Amino acid sequence: MEIVLTDRGGPEKLRVADTDSPAPGRGEALVRVLASGVSFAEVQMLSHRYPMQPKYPFVPGYDLVGEVTSLGEDVTGVAVGDRVAALMVTGAWRTHVAVKADRLVPVPDGLDAGVAAAATMNGVTAWQMVHQTAAVRPGQTVLVHGASGGVGTLLVQLTVAAGAKVLGTASQSKHDAVRTLGATPIDYRTEDVAARVRELAPGGVDAVFDHLGGDSLRVSYDLLADGGILVNYGSASTLNDNNHWVVPYLRTIRRFASWWLGKPLGRARGRRASFYYVKPGASFNRALVEVYQLVAEGKLVPPIDQRLPMKEAAEGLRLLMNGKATGKIVLEA
Repeated sequence: MEIVLTDRGGPEKLRVADTDSPAPGRGEALVRVLASGVSFAEVQMLSHRYPMQPKYPFVPGYDLVGEVTSLGEDVTGVAVGDRVAALMVTGAWRTHVAVKADRLVPVPDGLDAGVAAAATMNGVTAWQMVHQTAAVRPGQTVLVHGASGGVGTLLVQLTVAAGAKVLGTASQSKHDAVRTLGATPIDYRTEDVAARVRELAPGGVDAVFDHLGGDSLRVSYDLLADGGILVNYGSASTLNDNNHWVVPYLRTIRRFASWWLGKPLGRARGRRASFYYVKPGASFNRALVEVYQLVAEGKLVPPIDQRLPMKEAAEGLRLLMNGKATGKIVLEA
């Protein structure tokens, strides 16, 4: 079975199709998928708004957790029966996937497959931004946009664990969940977010994690304290724009360039802006090992809003699009 995105539109453009299991090629392992996440990337793909997505029709699915069932030639370090995870970008919403062996990361014994899936892409995204891009330190104040989302909930937990004070935007119905994670919630629907942040952090914040993009970037940058960093990792606010998908990213580059050029003129005050995107590779694999260790030890808890059968991927996308989910939506085979 595989889930095919047939054309531009809504979740109704997904089709469940029968398919034979592929044979692993040289350097590949065949993985029986146990769980995969639903992410905002797939929402963007519905509208052809995700950078360099394949042409329709194609199989979505950014990440997977599964069990190795067979090996191609020249595969080492992986054995049949191993539980593994991988970042795919597309192609994970299948019952069986052939994956390059060097993309596979072992899943700790006893770690639930759905929990592991909720921690795979989202966990590495949050971990790398907190510990590598922003290098959050004790005593800092951090603003997390979308603090109740799949990435946002993990950003809050990791920044709190790093010793920072966290402010998190979320709708009113999710404020209790955000408080439980250790952040001070701000209602982005009814409050003036910038004014509220300035009230809570008069000297500015040391880091902002912004998945919204667009005009939000200017506001986020202006909230930074001297020496602070803005980390942009998406363009959710531009989902319904009618222009080419590349336009929001070109605008972001132009905005970033104006800030970079302000450094020699003394306007930056040590403030920085960085664009983050998660990508497969050795760095991802190392970070995922760290993330899984934190999850296995109970130090990082990836909230799961819904677990659905993979054939109900369209419903998973609807749940994510209506904005009511807190944490991750997981598809299970």
